[in-house]
Amino acid sequence: MSSTAHPFVRLFSRYLRERGLPITQQREAIAQAVFSSSGHLSVEEIESTLRGGSERIGKATIYRTLDLLVKSKLVEEHDFGEGFKRYEHRLSRQPVHEHLICLECGSVTEFRSEEVEKVESRVAREYGFEPSRHRLEIYGLCKDCRKAGVELSTGGLSCPIETV
Repeated sequence: MSSTAHPFVRLFSRYLRERGLPITQQREAIAQAVFSSSGHLSVEEIESTLRGGSERIGKATIYRTLDLLVKSKLVEEHDFGEGFKRYEHRLSRQPVHEHLICLECGSVTEFRSEEVEKVESRVAREYGFEPSRHRLEIYGLCKDCRKAGVELSTGGLSCPIETV
């Protein structure tokens, strides 16, 4: 591991060591790519980042390492309905946040809402529930796509059975 490794890479290495798993240069490079990003990365984006840094790591190794990062609870896996998963490290400046997902361009915008946290607390108290986490994802069109004239289809699903 290089001396410029992200501090969270060292946490991941400790997680691996405590479980008797090998700490490889490939695993550290993948973790470095994830922890160095503030975005929600796909496997393809991680692979591209690694290739840009002259690392040649196969997708299978990336997937296996991401699985370990998720199990370590240092990284969160998201499925925004795009047909693939995205990965975000959980140790950001805003560990609790919500997501706005554009259905046109796929952009993901993070936001924090005290109101959502208040609702969570109120509902948990009301039901005697101990929450450990929550997730709020709002799907629609981002400002740029709306400016470009993109519109959401208002048509719903139609029933294939005649009701006459």
